[in-house]
Amino acid sequence: MKTHHYHSTITWTGNKGSGTSDYLSYSRDHVITIENKPDLLGSSDTAFRGDGTKHNPEDMLLASLSVCHMLWYLHLCADAGIIVTAYTDTPSGILQEREGGGGKFTVVNLHPIVTISNADMIELALSLHEKAHDNCFIANSVNFPVKHEPRITAED
Repeated sequence: MKTHHYHSTITWTGNKGSGTSDYLSYSRDHVITIENKPDLLGSSDTAFRGDGTKHNPEDMLLASLSVCHMLWYLHLCADAGIIVTAYTDTPSGILQEREGGGGKFTVVNLHPIVTISNADMIELALSLHEKAHDNCFIANSVNFPVKHEPRITAED
């Protein structure tokens, strides 16, 4: 079994001069730094007093699930001789807050729209979404269902 290690640095940049002296006194802004990659400017979601122009953890979780699925799917299609010419996804998720604070995602739905070059491969292309889901590192790491509702079209 191979083991991979990942590292990043998260730096809170939201001290407005009085730190966290009260709930309204600080910004939720932060910078995500990963070596040899562009920094990501982050905040919390606007529902939690964040800056809506910056990335938030909830959006990044959806993106991580979607991208992981896509990368596995493209790999499986390449191995199966299916030529994918376009792929888009509009993932959606439901986060339920608990009374008094906290909460969790209860489901994420992926909606990949895939274009392939050969209509004869549509059934196989559809079936590979399940295998991509089974292989996705991120989907295998969360404690809520990650569903997928793919649509496949062919150029020919």
